[in-house]
Amino acid sequence: MPKNDLSPQENQFKERILEDHRPWGKFRSFPHKDASSIKILTVFPGGSLSLQYHAFRSEFWIVLDEGLEITIGDKIWKPRKNEEIFIQKKTPHRVRNLGKYPARIMEIWVGDSDESDIVRLQDDYGRS
Repeated sequence: MPKNDLSPQENQFKERILEDHRPWGKFRSFPHKDASSIKILTVFPGGSLSLQYHAFRSEFWIVLDEGLEITIGDKIWKPRKNEEIFIQKKTPHRVRNLGKYPARIMEIWVGDSDESDIVRLQDDYGRS
């Protein structure tokens, strides 16, 4: 996505991602001082998170494994490994595992939030 199509919050977050090259390769350092959580989500085959949104936080995801399907707003796709995804607060989103093996996403919460900041729109497990 072109930089000028990004939200101000996404621009600010992505501008603070640092990349440093070393003789052995490189590393990327993500802004974490304002994050209220950094997680690695593991979704089992056939598993699905709720279709949900958050009122107080945006999220930044890095896809660690193949086999996932991601929904953000009206867009549904199968992300590639290492794809980086910014989800603006109040945007419906979901991840499903369509693969044969557990698959992971690293999730950074951008903004002040906690686990209660989930508004479920649909849930395969009967949670509200």
